[in-house]
Formats: sequence, structure tokens, C-alpha cells
Amino acid sequence: MSSIRIVRPRRFLLASAALTSIVAVDIPAASAQQAREPLPPVEVSPPQSRKQAKPAGRDAASARRTAVRRPSTAPAAPKLAAPNAAAPTPLNSNAVAESASRLGLTVREIPATVEVISAETMREQGYRTVSEAAQGAVGVTSGDNPAEPAAFSMRGFTNSQINTLYNGIKIGPQNMTSRITDTANLEAVEFLKGPASLMSGEGAAGGSINFVTKQPHTGPIRNEADFSWDSLNSFRAHYGSGGSTNVQGLDYRFDISRSSLNGFADDTNTKTFDVSGQLNYRISDSLKVWGAIEYREDRGKAYWGAPLVPIAFSGSHATSGIVSGNYVSNYNGTNLGAVTIDDRTFNTNYNVLDNRNVAQEVWLRGGFELKLAPDLTLKSQAYGYGAERTWFNNEVEAFNSVSNLVNRERFYVAHSQRLVGNITDLIWDTNIAGFDNRLVTTLSSSYLDFVRPGAANFPGDSVSLVDPARGYYGLLTIQQQTARIDNEALSFEDRLKLTRSFALVGGLRVEHIGLDRNSTDVNGLVKAGFPFTKDWVPTTGRIGYTWEAVPGLTFFSQYATGADVSANNIFLLGPTQNLDLTTARTYETGVKHLFWDNRAEWSFSAYDIVRKNVYAAAGGQTLNSAGLQESKGVELAAAVRPIEPLRLWGNIAYVDARYADYNFAGGSFSGNTPPNVPRIVANAGASYRFFTPWPVELGITGRHVGDRYNTDANVVTMKAYTVADVYAFVDIPKTVFNAVDQARLTFRVRNIADKRYAIWGDPFYPDQILLGAPRIYELSAAFKW
Repeated sequence: MSSIRIVRPRRFLLASAALTSIVAVDIPAASAQQAREPLPPVEVSPPQSRKQAKPAGRDAASARRTAVRRPSTAPAAPKLAAPNAAAPTPLNSNAVAESASRLGLTVREIPATVEVISAETMREQGYRTVSEAAQGAVGVTSGDNPAEPAAFSMRGFTNSQINTLYNGIKIGPQNMTSRITDTANLEAVEFLKGPASLMSGEGAAGGSINFVTKQPHTGPIRNEADFSWDSLNSFRAHYGSGGSTNVQGLDYRFDISRSSLNGFADDTNTKTFDVSGQLNYRISDSLKVWGAIEYREDRGKAYWGAPLVPIAFSGSHATSGIVSGNYVSNYNGTNLGAVTIDDRTFNTNYNVLDNRNVAQEVWLRGGFELKLAPDLTLKSQAYGYGAERTWFNNEVEAFNSVSNLVNRERFYVAHSQRLVGNITDLIWDTNIAGFDNRLVTTLSSSYLDFVRPGAANFPGDSVSLVDPARGYYGLLTIQQQTARIDNEALSFEDRLKLTRSFALVGGLRVEHIGLDRNSTDVNGLVKAGFPFTKDWVPTTGRIGYTWEAVPGLTFFSQYATGADVSANNIFLLGPTQNLDLTTARTYETGVKHLFWDNRAEWSFSAYDIVRKNVYAAAGGQTLNSAGLQESKGVELAAAVRPIEPLRLWGNIAYVDARYADYNFAGGSFSGNTPPNVPRIVANAGASYRFFTPWPVELGITGRHVGDRYNTDANVVTMKAYTVADVYAFVDIPKTVFNAVDQARLTFRVRNIADKRYAIWGDPFYPDQILLGAPRIYELSAAFKW
């Protein structure tokens, strides 16, 4: 099948689970029974709040049934309950992930694999960015590619095949709109595995990842402050506060964070600034209104990787265990033969001196929740989002085996993005022929305007491999592209309890996507084939069941579908590209088990995913028709507290992801593995707490990632690696700081063995490899009062 030429597709891209929630605090045994009870009435609560499952014994169930029939008479004063009163289970399966289901179900009650990494886990495990948090989830890898910040791989799928959501809202293809995001202002990161277009629409062939900001709670005001510094001279600082105000029914949350994360490569860093706040106002027992605002900024000087170099050239500086294979340069066509990473380039930055990556983002969200009747609730939120992004870099670093120099090439692009939309839910709790049922009808609409000034020329030069003269960007000429997207969707999601232990869960989504694209050259003249419009009406859904065979032991299966753009992403589709959507489907089955008085939990899932009508990166500036992509795998996660001081956890994922019918002029990649997809990913950890007057905890975490390829050709292998972190923290008694309820000092060593490894490869820049960070020492302090 023929290949299609596109214009710099990747360079203008923006560019476990709660398993690692190893906090295993005992909770009432009755909570394990909750899945057997009818769904509780919908609570009037802020959207996307981190809800926890409530204990549900016979009396609680009876009270809920009574509440369905009769409006409650809540007290006038707000209830002074502690935030997140329900303690997490070892795998955090009592959390409610609203990006995975709008039915208000816990992770155990959803017939799919869902992981929730909580703020507490991110703090204890030292996850500073969302990429680090993702690496603790089952089977998820991430690379923080500067062209695609927060790039993810999950179940054999990467980049724009995975939807990235912010408080449940999609802003565009992940590989263009995601940014390096600090975790300080986040309450959780949610992972929904496999095709998930029912929940987030086009783009979720491989699943979705949702970032949830911290939410207000009803109760006493709580404050927190966090600080850290590491051996690269990085620092982070965060302050947060939330609770009930003196105004009856008014709760708030406010967070501000600042970080400067220095890279291991010369002259590289990322600075972030994030301010977020939300107000919830309960006007009456049946009506709540809320509003939220967030400003995020990141500024960086980027590292684009180390070039592949011939072993014959590097000689004694050649390294083993990072990459292997024979390679002909995609950029300059020279034959490099057997390749390596030269140890003299470990910390070398080949970017120009005046490089920059910058983004500013603003979110405005607001809405209401209205209980129309005891069994009928209306929820609605409107939102607006604006972003300005800029890349100004040298991005190509290709070794030339004829000149023995590194060929470089510049690239510039900017984004101006505006998004407005509304999501409205109608939730109906009813009884169908004696069976408890909940139905959610969702109507959503959005309008997105995307303007992309980009380079019309690509200056280049050549520099030495060692101690390169970095120089400056040079001449820049600009051309422009635009994309306008209208989106409307109507979806239904339903849960029918056929027995106290067996439930059917399903949903259907009908979506309309309207695209209007234009592109002009450096003189402002419209390019051939532009402007053009295209409409799609995909129908996607999910059907599955959950069966709690015995209390705490739940079996599940599902069939789900997804849809996404077949070639690159919807912002950059050209008139000569395949303008159809791909279709993806999954069969999945598994089990989730909480036992031993809630001290132990494990989950297992097996899946089979097929994505049809796929276009994939062929390197450089081309896309090939890849026919279809198949992905089969299993995932296992477990966590246990065998004795009070000891916590153990681990997860492992195996995936066999391959292309089929991937034929093109000059060859075939059928049977090859997609880039950045390891067969094996495993995490494990242990910690032991000494209950001394100043309690001390020691912990270790390890991560293994198998071999991966950086292109569909599968000729260069990024070798498997294993890294480990160790930490120790001490909790300072309140008697030391009377005004502080909790104070913790932590010392952490990241990559304790100082392993050098390849963390990510960009298939559009196949001449270079992104390396992982070496050993780093870190000190941090956290306070709550």
C-alpha cells in the first residue's frame, strides 16, 4: 500500500495504579459488601471530586432505599466531616473514577480495568510529574518527549491513541496538547485501559488518562505545604488549603505550586507554575453551584536526546545495554552499521542556545447540581479553556557516518487554542421489574478553534559529536494552519442489578465531529487542497457485567469500542490523507479481590484489542498505511499488609502488540511491534515502619521495562532496563511543632544504581534516543495543619 507524505507531523505536536497506593489502612468490613447493595442515591456533590465508597451494611442499605422514596431533610449547617473519610484499600479500588463511568461506581464495580493513583500515593512515592505517576501504574510507560510532553504508552498504544483528560474534559490530541504537569495541585490520576470512546469520545482507542485537580471538602479547614530540593539543584514548593468557610454551605479549595526541575543534560530545565481554586456553594439540600479556575504555566529549555552513533566510530566510548541494532540514517541516508550511544554524549545538549518551550493555560469551569426529585438529578457544567504554546528548538540530531558530524535541523511552531463547551447529565435511579437500575443520559457539546503558526523553513547545520558549538536558531519564516472542530455527543450509560451480586453495565455514545481545516504558505496563499471540511458520526459503546461471587471477590467481563483519527491527529489532517476514523474493539475479562479484613487486594485482567485502518509513522516526514494493529495481554496487580509495619506491592503487565497487513512500496512491517511498546513492564515495592517516638519508614521501589523499538521498522532496539529508588522518612511529633499536626522529612535516592538507559524513542526522529535520568538525591519536607 502506498505511503503518504505529510508536513512535519510530529514536530509540531505538543510535543499500580492505585496499586502503588500502598497505604493499606483497615476500613470497616462492611464496605466489602457494597457492590452487593443497590446503588446509593446520587449525591449533590462537586463534579470530579475524589469520592470514596461508603460502608454499606443492611441498615445502611435500608436507609438508602428509604432516601430514594423520601426527600432527606439535611441539617442547615454543613457537616464537619474530614475529607476523604473512607480509607483507601490496598489497590484503592473503593475510589470513584468519574472519567471511567458516570454512574458513580467504584473501581471494583466497573467492568473494566481502572486504576486511580491518589495524591497520598504520589506524595509517598515521590511522583513529581504526571509522567512519573504513570510509570507506577500497571503496564504504563512514559517518556516526557519534549515535542510530546507526557507521552504515554498503554496496552500497545501510544500518543494520540490515548485521550488525556483534565477533570474529565478532552482538549485535543494528547501528542499536541499535553504538557509536563506537576502533581502538586492534583488529587488523583485516573487510568481507564482499552478502547474508551464511550467516556471521552474520539481518540481513546488505547484508553484515557485523567488528571483531577484537588477539590473542596466540607469540614474544618486543612492546610498543607510541601518543599523539596535535589542534587541537580531542582526545587519544588506547594501550598494548599481547603474546607468550610464561615458562610453556611460555602466550601473552598486553593492550591499554588512552583517548581524548577533541572535536567541531567547541560542547560536543560523545566519551570512550572500552577494556581487552582474552586468554590462549592450548597444553596439548599437539593441545589449546589460551583466554580473553578486554574492557571498553568511551564517554561523549559529542552533535551532532545542523544544521537545513534556507529560503534566503529565511538571505539572505547561505545556503551552496551542502552541500544542495539544496525541502522541507516533516516535523515541523511548514511549507513551507521551497528549503533551505540557514545558515553561522551550522556549529558550533551545539542539544542541551540536560544531554544525555548513555553506554554500558558487557563481553565474556567462552573456548573450546578440539582436534585429534581428523590430519584432524579440534573448536573451541568460549562467550561472554557485557552492555551498559548511555543516550541523554538533544534530538534534533529542525526550522526553522519561520512562527515562524522552531527547533522542538525531547526523547527518552530506555536499554538493558539480556544475551547468552550458544556456537559449535562441527567441521572435517574429507578426500579425495572423489581431490579434496581441507574441510567445516566449525557449531552455534551464543544467548539474548538486552533491556530498554528509554524516554520516555513528549517535551518540546519552540522556540529561535532563532542562539545558541539550549539549556536543560535537563525532565520525563521512562518506559515499558518488552522483547525476548527465542532463536537456534539449524546450518550447513555446504564447499570441494571439482576441480583444482589450480578449487574449488567453498558452504554452507547453517538458523536458528531465536524472539522474545518485551512493552511497557507509563507506568502499567505492558500495551499492546494485547502480549505476542506470533513464530518464523522462514530457510534461507540461498552457492554459488560460484574459478579461478586463471594463478598469482596468480583469477576467482570466487557466488550468495548473506540474510534480515533487514522492518520496522525485531527488537528493536522491533510486533504490527501486518509480521512476516515479507525475503529477499535476490545474483549476483556478479569477479577478483582479484596480480602483478609481489607489488608490484601489483587486484580487480574486479560484483553484482546484490534484497531483497524491504522496509519503509522514511517520516520522522517511520512506515514504508512499499517492495516490493523493487534494487542493481546494480561495484567496482574497485588498489594498486602501482612503485619502492621510492613507493606508489599507489585504489578506486572505482558502485552503482545503487532501490526498486520502493514505493506507498502518496498517492504512490509507486518508482524512488527509498534514503537515504545515493551512486552514486559513490572513494578514492585516494600516499606517497613518503625513505630518509635519519631516514627521512621524505610522503603524501596523497583521498575523493570522490557526491550522496545523506536520505529515500526524494528531495527534499533532500546534495551530493557531495571531501576530502583530507595527512601526514608521520619514523622516529627506534634510536640516539636505545636502548630503543625503532621510534619514529615524525607530523603530519597532515585535510580540508586545510576543505571544508564533509553527511556523513549520518537518514531519521527529515529536518529536519536531519549535517555533516562541518572542517580539523583532528594530532600523534601511536608507539613499539614
